[in-house]
Amino acid sequence: MSMVGAQKAKRKSGGLIENGKTIVYAGLIAILIRTVLFEPFNIPSGSMIPTLLVGDYLFVSKYSYGYSRFSLPFSPELFSGRILFRMPDRGDVAVFKLPRDTSTDYIKRIIGLPGDRIQMKEGQLYINGVEVPRKPAGDCIADDGGVRMVLKRYIETLPNGVTHYICKATDEGEANNTQEFLVPQGDIFAMGDNRDNSLDSRFMNGVGYVPFENLVGRAEFLFFSIDANEPWWAFWAWPFEIRWDRLFMRIR
Repeated sequence: MSMVGAQKAKRKSGGLIENGKTIVYAGLIAILIRTVLFEPFNIPSGSMIPTLLVGDYLFVSKYSYGYSRFSLPFSPELFSGRILFRMPDRGDVAVFKLPRDTSTDYIKRIIGLPGDRIQMKEGQLYINGVEVPRKPAGDCIADDGGVRMVLKRYIETLPNGVTHYICKATDEGEANNTQEFLVPQGDIFAMGDNRDNSLDSRFMNGVGYVPFENLVGRAEFLFFSIDANEPWWAFWAWPFEIRWDRLFMRIR
């Protein structure tokens, strides 16, 4: 092989090595960001309507409550509990691992903290024996799996002053008339904003109390949202299906 050919082969080999290094570094940075800072999630169901809609894509801050094994990819059992733990705030919208199946992610609003007494009576939320005020705020359209319903919308004000919208179809039924739940130490009580269409902590055989360790992070803002009613191949409909007014919207 000539000297020129050897130099070309060397440069080609060096270029491949450098490209490989770049790919590895990029992968490590992506894993670090996902583990320590932010992780993307999408909303597959209507349990958090009107706050979150089916087709919303959001970022969750991993550092908000500290870190547990569920902060890591594949949730390896390297340690238990949380590192740099910070108590969640009532009213946070949080992603957590379902206690009975930690391979499944849920997103709900934190309603009860350790020691709180939570109850639903005739559709009204009670925290520590005090009725949580709600004010009528018109209607909301719930579109879950192609089924559209017109529900009543309310502004609910939690004891710490956090206000948010909820949707309700009725004030009757099991989910609206519950026992009084006493939130254990080390757990939270979470509920969906679409109160009559949410499997949450009101159902002990479904979600129940959520251990601190199962918290993945706090939902911060939407980065994309699409109302995907048309087939994926109908590219001409894509611009009209994007919910432009929800892009980069902060979650409250």
